[in-house]
Amino acid sequence: METHDLVIVGAGSAGLATGALLRRAGIEPLVIEAGPEPGAAWRERYERLHLHTPRLLSGLPGRRIPRRLGRWVARDGVLEYLREYADGEGLEVRTGTRVERIERDGDLWRLDIASGPIGARDVIVATGYNGRPLLPDWPGRESFTGELVHSADYRNPASYRGRDVLVIGPGNSGSEIATDVAEGGASRTRLSVRTPPQIIRRATAGIPAQLIGIAIKRMPPAWVDPISKAQRRLSIPDLAAQGLPRPEVGVRTTFIATGTTPVLDVGIVDAVRHGRVEIVAAVESFDGPDVVLADGSRIDPDAVIAATGFRAGLDELVGHLDILDTRGLPVATDGEPVFPGLWFVGFRPTLGGQLREGSIAARAVAAAVTASRAAA
Repeated sequence: METHDLVIVGAGSAGLATGALLRRAGIEPLVIEAGPEPGAAWRERYERLHLHTPRLLSGLPGRRIPRRLGRWVARDGVLEYLREYADGEGLEVRTGTRVERIERDGDLWRLDIASGPIGARDVIVATGYNGRPLLPDWPGRESFTGELVHSADYRNPASYRGRDVLVIGPGNSGSEIATDVAEGGASRTRLSVRTPPQIIRRATAGIPAQLIGIAIKRMPPAWVDPISKAQRRLSIPDLAAQGLPRPEVGVRTTFIATGTTPVLDVGIVDAVRHGRVEIVAAVESFDGPDVVLADGSRIDPDAVIAATGFRAGLDELVGHLDILDTRGLPVATDGEPVFPGLWFVGFRPTLGGQLREGSIAARAVAAAVTASRAAA
């Protein structure tokens, strides 16, 4: 069996950051990536996608994102940066290699892959909490005669030009895709909403929303909801008449209750305000060509794009180890091992930006791994 000192599963931002920090501490990790390149998951997202966090607050440890990639870095720019980061940090990244299962094997952890098992003293799982698309099993879904895809399969609006499109889910992906489809020439675009989302500007008076998310972590909890509600009243027009009333609670309460981050407005507010995107009720079921909504109405779109979220997709990898909670997330992460030698990094939703918070988590894990070895 091939053996390594330490293996990181996943070459996304958290995995690469952890690997770089460990390498600086004298530990040489092998980084295993199922896709064809570092950060491959970004390649699978829609073309319109940009970071919602500014370049200066999104770099991984030790290397800023180059200025040439702009303030709000595009999807392909993120991929370019992650490739350059892996190369610049001298990381050994083995692409096109999917880990199917992690199991204890004597004094090592065994990673089962198609070409044969790999053993490691320490394993760090960094595959992220958006590893597997979640498509609800709506009644009658299989009877739908139109096109139904998950947002993970959406790339651009070209194939939806001239068509009647329903996007399900008003989160960041759903809101951006609905805007993209409408701007791309769909004959009609509707957005299905069960619970009106929190919406904030990506930047207000030049101040990025990410800084507000960072500040929220340091504010007295009782301040957060009133401040976020006041900010929405001042910066986002009232869309109640269009079907998007302001939530009664603030950002903090929503995040604690659901784990969902606010929608950062990059066009959805104007699209709804001017009728380019119409708000409809939640989807209850499908019936042949029809989509049945919670208010009892029926619509018959040509295509449905389900922006219904993701799960971490860890069940096959580590579910047998009894270390996942009810949401499918590891019971310990970002500095605390679930078992000696088995660590997770980057599995906590955050208001402070995925790349920035992933880097903070990477520092915690790298420090904890290094300390555990010093104490051994």
